[in-house]
Amino acid sequence: MPPADASAEPDAAPDDQGPAAPPGGRAVGAGVEDTLDLKLTEELLALIAQQRDPEPRDVRAARPAPGDELLGDPGAWPPAATGAGEFRLLPVRPERDLALLSRWMNDPAVAAFWELAGPESVTAEHLGRQLEGDGRSIPCLGVLDGAPMSYWEIYRADLDPLARHYPARPHDTGLHLLIGGVENRGRGVGATLLRAVADLVLDNLPRCGRVVAEPDLRNTPSVSAFLSAGFRFSAEVDLPDKRAALMMRDRPYRAHL
Repeated sequence: MPPADASAEPDAAPDDQGPAAPPGGRAVGAGVEDTLDLKLTEELLALIAQQRDPEPRDVRAARPAPGDELLGDPGAWPPAATGAGEFRLLPVRPERDLALLSRWMNDPAVAAFWELAGPESVTAEHLGRQLEGDGRSIPCLGVLDGAPMSYWEIYRADLDPLARHYPARPHDTGLHLLIGGVENRGRGVGATLLRAVADLVLDNLPRCGRVVAEPDLRNTPSVSAFLSAGFRFSAEVDLPDKRAALMMRDRPYRAHL
């Protein structure tokens, strides 16, 4: 499914009013020495820095803290043994994968929901925004028994615009998926791989408590595949580009669904 609209406008920036006058400011008629000797508190310094920072508040909050775990390296995750074969994720390399991914994006069944049909430059731009970012979204090729057959985006849902539309929790991890070849559609492969990748996320990202997804409500086969893969339907959400089914797979219940 296509990602939440990355161009969505952030929340309004803080008002451009200056910081409040510091307590203990100079009285009328007093000498200048008391102002020169004024000791700024840490709180006041932080407030001044915030007023000088034009970056919107929600963007600052979404920036990962130093040392915070994002998504690790999905390419180093072990392969998953599935009923469809051995499956593994390979981080996308445009010089190797662009032509294939662009061809998939131009498949009418895919283009109807991903909206990335067109020349290779369209797909290249979509990939570039992730590959040149800070690692909060990693595009991957899905390889089944050695053959590339699907495209995945593993992303930090709590740091994504999607988090504005549901009660996100720290380290929520999201999935986007497309099956590239028609021979792998309509026979349960998507559900099998969704379960496998959700398990890979939970096995390799111990701080992630749940895997989330937001397929288009119109894409009935995709919604059905998530349900078959052990995801639960949580809510309908209005995103900038679609009305979506918010799906979740919770770590505590993964063995029961």
